[in-house]
Formats: sequence, C-alpha cells, structure tokens
Amino acid sequence: MSKENAIRIDVAEMLKQKIPNTRVPKFAINYLRRIVHEEKFNRFFSQNPDLKNLKFIEAAFKYLEVTTVIEGIENLPPKGGHYIFASNHPLGGLDGVATGYLLGKEYDEKVRFFSNDLMMHLHPMREMFVPVNKTGVQSKDHAEQMQALYESDNHLLTYPAGICSRKVKGKICDLEWKKNFISKAVQYERDVVPIYFEGRNSNFFYNLANLRKFLHVKVNIEMLYLVDEMFKQKGKTFTIRIGKPIPWQTFDKSKTQTEWAAWVKDIVYKMA
Repeated sequence: MSKENAIRIDVAEMLKQKIPNTRVPKFAINYLRRIVHEEKFNRFFSQNPDLKNLKFIEAAFKYLEVTTVIEGIENLPPKGGHYIFASNHPLGGLDGVATGYLLGKEYDEKVRFFSNDLMMHLHPMREMFVPVNKTGVQSKDHAEQMQALYESDNHLLTYPAGICSRKVKGKICDLEWKKNFISKAVQYERDVVPIYFEGRNSNFFYNLANLRKFLHVKVNIEMLYLVDEMFKQKGKTFTIRIGKPIPWQTFDKSKTQTEWAAWVKDIVYKMA
C-alpha cells in the first residue's frame, strides 16, 4: 500500500455514519478532530502504510515511546489449549493493544480481543478485534459469529467490566465485572487467565465521568476523550501481571456466575 492509499481517520465521515440524519456544527467537528488527534493519526498512517497487527502495534509503541514490563510470564499456559484472558481495563484502549501484543507474540498472533466500534476504525488491527455489541441485542449473524469465535483456536482477551475503570470513592477500579466470560468459559471449556494491567487515565477523565453521573447524563461523553488520554500516556512504562490459569471446572454451582465473575475480579486486583 502506498502513502497515497494509506487509511485515514475522517471524523466528519465517521459522524455521518453514526448519526446520518444529524447536522453537526463545524466548530464541534473541529473540536472532535482535535481531541481524537485526527492529524497525528493520519500522519502516522501515511508513514506506516503497509503495517498491520503486531508490526503495526510495534510501530505505534515506538511512536508513543511506550514500553511494558511483564511479570508472571511463566504463568502463561501452553499453546495447545484455548484460553480466555480476563483483565482489568484502566486505560480504555492502550491497555488492550499492549496486552493483545503480548499475547499475540506468545501465541503466534492467535489472539482476538473485544473492542468498541470506535477501535474498529483502526483498520491495520481490525482482524484482531471482535466488535462488542453494546446494545446487548444479538442478531442471528452476530450470535453465530460469537459461536465460531469461541469454537476457534484463537485465544480471547476480554474486559468483563465492559468499560474502562472509573474513580469510585477515591479509588480507580473497574465497575462490576459481567458474568458472560464465566458462562463462555464453562460452555466452551476454556480456562481463564487473570491479568492485571497497571495504569490510569488523567484526573480530568475521572472528574468528567463523575460529573456526568452526578448530572444524570446517560450519554458516555467521557469516552470521546479516550484517544486524547492515550496520547497523554506518551513515554510511559506499564506493568502487565499475569496470574495463574483458573481451570474452567472451577466455576461450579457453588456460586452464581455473577459471583464467580466478582471472584476472578478480586484475584486480578490482588495482583495490583
């Protein structure tokens, strides 16, 4: 792919696709272009037109001057099985990319991770992403795609909280972990590997999230700033801690699946 044909982020076009019957003022589009760093993204894409998946992530890390420290690498299970890696979600993007890169290197790129539809615009990594159905309403096609995914030999990286961490009573942590990864672990006999990612967003992000909640605003406006938060992480080093695999048979009837999800979450945070 030449530089001329490199992918581009176009905020105005993305808005047309998401809200086709809404006229967005030009000043709002320009503001969104700034907070999603449209110009920086497009410059990076033009400089790296042929990279995808792990090679693309390596170039992105170099661009952002981001490094990682891995602890507990010996806990990674052997390649022969099929696993669900369950992690906390402090950053909302960069943590997923960094952990996906680690697992991709270890398991010959046979890793897929769940992401919001905004990340699906990142075409060089698109085949590593699994779009999350935020509405909770599954079409027949989507259900079949999920079944094929869980039956595949790909390892899955999931963030059971669904959204990135918030500040609750002065402590930065995930909200409730949903039970879906427990039910899928049992159904498809996949052991669960707990992962703790050490990181945080800015106080601005957490304050905005809490203000929105205080004002009872349902629209998740703080999510608009996640790309900006990613660029604020430039030059940082993050620690990824890997816990011991939990056999899927552990999740028996002694607890509800919601209780088992909370139990795994507790294991993850004890690794902090």
